[in-house]
Amino acid sequence: MSSKQQSITAVSLGVGFATGVYAISFGALSVSAGLDLWQTMALSLLMFSGGSQFAFIGVIATGAGVVPAILSAWLLGVRNGFYAIRMNPVLSVRGLIMPVAAQLTIDESNAVSLLGEPDRKHERLGFWLTGIAVFVFWNFFTFLGAILGSQIGNPTDWGLDAAAGAAFLGLIWPRLSQSKFLALAVASAFVAISLSSVLPAGVPVLLTALLAVGFWLFGMRGGKK
Repeated sequence: MSSKQQSITAVSLGVGFATGVYAISFGALSVSAGLDLWQTMALSLLMFSGGSQFAFIGVIATGAGVVPAILSAWLLGVRNGFYAIRMNPVLSVRGLIMPVAAQLTIDESNAVSLLGEPDRKHERLGFWLTGIAVFVFWNFFTFLGAILGSQIGNPTDWGLDAAAGAAFLGLIWPRLSQSKFLALAVASAFVAISLSSVLPAGVPVLLTALLAVGFWLFGMRGGKK
């Protein structure tokens, strides 16, 4: 195994664990919102999108019903479709592997795959290792949080959400040394923060994703002409 592969493997496992630990909060909050253990596990196994899962149980906890919960979860999950557009030519999967790749197309797997650029082999390694690591740890800690429930107190007091965010920031930090990516990050953060209090959950995230796509289409691609 080359040093590059070793580095990507280490990052993949580290990100998988750091992200997975955050699922303790999800498991505990899901049970407190009224879902049972198996419903909670079904969300992590099948939906497998942290932001969407938290949005779903957050709406359920207010008593608003299943339909608004599904819509909120969907809005937060749309961004994964943009990741799929980028990853499709990298992975080039077909047949039964395609739904597996789709399930593992998340923030973290997309971010770690970038560490492998421009080598497609390394990009694929980062994607698959991170996706599988996050899936395993996320579901393990979801189960742990759900069965412990009230015994762990208020999950939000643990600061696990900050740990997950810090891990993701660490992944993209090297790219922020370039002024164009730093400008995009600042603009995206401004849009998300300024609109989060006036728009439904998920919409600000979708708008920042569209901003990034627009940057790629009219900025980076335009600069290559």
